[in-house]
Amino acid sequence: MPDNFTFGLVLTVVLASFFPCTGQVAEILDTVTAVAIGLLFFLHGAKLSRQAVIAGATHWRLHLLVLAFTFVVFPLLGIALKPLALSVLTPELYLGVLFLCVLPSTVQSSIALNALARGNVPAAICSASASNFLGVFLTPALVGLLLASTQSGGSSLDSILKIVVQLLLPFIAGQLARPWIGAWVDSHKSMLKFVDQGSILLVVYTAFSASVIQGLWQQVPVQTLLWLVGINCLLLAIALAMTSFAGRRLGFNRADQATIVLCGSQKSLASGIPMAKVLFATNVVGMIVLPLMLFHQIQLMVCSLVAQHYSRREASEAGAQGAQAKATV
Repeated sequence: MPDNFTFGLVLTVVLASFFPCTGQVAEILDTVTAVAIGLLFFLHGAKLSRQAVIAGATHWRLHLLVLAFTFVVFPLLGIALKPLALSVLTPELYLGVLFLCVLPSTVQSSIALNALARGNVPAAICSASASNFLGVFLTPALVGLLLASTQSGGSSLDSILKIVVQLLLPFIAGQLARPWIGAWVDSHKSMLKFVDQGSILLVVYTAFSASVIQGLWQQVPVQTLLWLVGINCLLLAIALAMTSFAGRRLGFNRADQATIVLCGSQKSLASGIPMAKVLFATNVVGMIVLPLMLFHQIQLMVCSLVAQHYSRREASEAGAQGAQAKATV
């Protein structure tokens, strides 16, 4: 079932659809949103434990495979789906599909799902952390590479400056401040989650307000939304099948296979929405993040089932080994 944050996203979209912000209110909220994005990436930097990354970095084959799926295979899948996507979606929605393909993996849900699946949790922490750290650099670079010809934002130099000021500098500042505020951040994760989610909801409201004013829902009928859900499901199904096959084929054990599947198939809403606000023109951000918002809920539901499958498999294997040991005795 959808969680409270998903309900909050839906309500925010509904609010923006009926009561979009305009004029001076929109300008004020844009400024507040820019500050909120900076705070969000500052906290991302402060929360990223270098010790966790170093501790798990020895499992380099697993991490390279997850990163390859996140930043190489996914973008290639997005390009491969272009003929199908453009036959049923608007160009802006297809850009949104491409954008979600270049995003880093999730952190919280990857770790939680690996714990549920009895996967390699330390490796999941390392992979998710490395993915988000590299995503601050790689995602804007991939956006520039894949979307430059169709991006309707400002010039490349303007986009780079925005990325540096709103994303990279706060992230680096958070990392540098971690020795002093890291313990406080780690002990107040539940409270800081509201800062994360509040920032995202604010970005969603301003983005969808601008898009609604530009005629978002006239351009995206119900049939198009259903096609978008179908393409998201197809994208996730291919990613799950490929990560599962690669994990088995390369000889990883069951716990590592679960980590590869559950980290390599997910995309981060928490990083994606603020990045979209920085990288794209205001009037198209709502259309760009719509595929990501749908993909986020689909991946949570499907990957929860996948994690339960891995957990049952581990339990059955443990039971079979116990029975065999008893029989031997």
